[in-house]
Amino acid sequence: MAHEELYLNLRNLTLDDYDQLRVLMDQVYDDIGGAWPRDTIKALVEQFPDGQICIEDNDQLVAVALTVSVKYERFSNPHTYDDLILRNEQIWHNPKGDSLYGLDVFIHPEYRGYRLGRRLYEARKELCRSINLRAILAGGRIPGYHKYSDQYSPAEYIDRVDRKDIYDPILSFQLSNDFQVTRLMHKYLPEDEKSLGYATLLEWRNILYTPPSSVLNEKKTQVRMGAVQWQMREFASVEEVLEQVEYFVDALSDYKSDFALFPEFFNAPLMGLTDQLDQTRAIRFLAGFTEQFRDRMSEMAVSYNINIITGSMPLLENDRVYNVSYLCHRDGRVDEQRKIHITPHERRDWVVEGGDQFEVFDTDAGRVAILICYDIEFPELGRIAASKEVDIICVPFWTDTKNGYLRVRHCAQARAIENECYVVITGSVGNLPKVENLDVQYAQSSVFSPSDFSFPHDAVMAETTPNTEMIMFSDMDLEKLTLVRNEGSVTNIKDRRTDLYKLSTLKETPHGEKIN
Repeated sequence: MAHEELYLNLRNLTLDDYDQLRVLMDQVYDDIGGAWPRDTIKALVEQFPDGQICIEDNDQLVAVALTVSVKYERFSNPHTYDDLILRNEQIWHNPKGDSLYGLDVFIHPEYRGYRLGRRLYEARKELCRSINLRAILAGGRIPGYHKYSDQYSPAEYIDRVDRKDIYDPILSFQLSNDFQVTRLMHKYLPEDEKSLGYATLLEWRNILYTPPSSVLNEKKTQVRMGAVQWQMREFASVEEVLEQVEYFVDALSDYKSDFALFPEFFNAPLMGLTDQLDQTRAIRFLAGFTEQFRDRMSEMAVSYNINIITGSMPLLENDRVYNVSYLCHRDGRVDEQRKIHITPHERRDWVVEGGDQFEVFDTDAGRVAILICYDIEFPELGRIAASKEVDIICVPFWTDTKNGYLRVRHCAQARAIENECYVVITGSVGNLPKVENLDVQYAQSSVFSPSDFSFPHDAVMAETTPNTEMIMFSDMDLEKLTLVRNEGSVTNIKDRRTDLYKLSTLKETPHGEKIN
């Protein structure tokens, strides 16, 4: 068959196709009974029309996939093909099932080489996703086994096919389509002499499956991130700063943002209200307002129905200064993340100390980690966040020069790629001539994604104009993260060589669990 003569069409099977289907099944399954009766196909088409898929070439049926719905708990355990057959050769179909079961896939012999089986399998997977089912199950014949039965047990044969030492016309195809062998089944189809009655129980798991639950309890998968590229300016009071904060929170909320992210040390202009000759006193003066900012921004989170990441502020505790960010949830909860890695400037001029706990926080719009500025330049933290299934890493930063900014930017983009998550960075712009060590700023806020086909070609989802006060929005699809982690062009998290190396902390989390 010359490929230029093909005119392929993927569609659902109808009862009008039965005559062609019967001829095709008799041809393909001549060794195990041939075609199903017309009434069997009629029932399948009527009970589950979406599950019966075919490919035609110039109106000629050349490939078919027959499918039913079943309960996972029943058919993910050992069974036989006869367990699917009711009286009068009717096929078991459970309209309340949570999984698909692949009954048959058969291709016209003259069309084997055009990857039509792959098209049918992809159509099945799309059906499974679209109706939110848990998995696709199938009992897979191993018709090549009779040639090797005197050398290998069925389990050894399956292992060698998996390692591609042996080619099996059915199992090799199923494995190449992301199906996993979960068990070996005996006497699955006794009349299958080529398989000696053995079969594999195969499973393709729908990684996007969400169990049925109340709509109000479902977590969002479409998330809108809002960030503020903040203009440093002179302020005469705390209230004046908070008015500016509320202005931005109000604006981001009007655009239905799920998050509002502020920069590191965005309230630093208040240090201009005190003596600048002693920098350690100035930072402690600023720390005196932190509780007020936290409480007011938490109130805004509830009032404006938006999760606020407060940038960062100095915290004075037991006569020690920390650089801290708060996650103010819109339900009223407040979480805290202290900066782990302290820059030489912070340590030298302000005597800031590093925190010793790192968390990933559950929100109503994904799992979020906060890496404050310098922290993003240490890949270990991003990898620990990935091990806790982070969706979004938020990076409030402050940089004075472009080269400092580029360190943050390039490291943030690396964290997004290597940990298959979104990373958002936002900083401050403008000048503060009356505040020592914070007189100039350079920033361009951005949202980075993994680098794969589902995302922008340059892995940059949004970015601001450099050095201009503005707000930024980006819509994030959390389901795309699930897909890229499991089915991406590369799968960085899955492909780690944990047999050679691992990452662990030396300190336990507040819940007593060791991070590995």
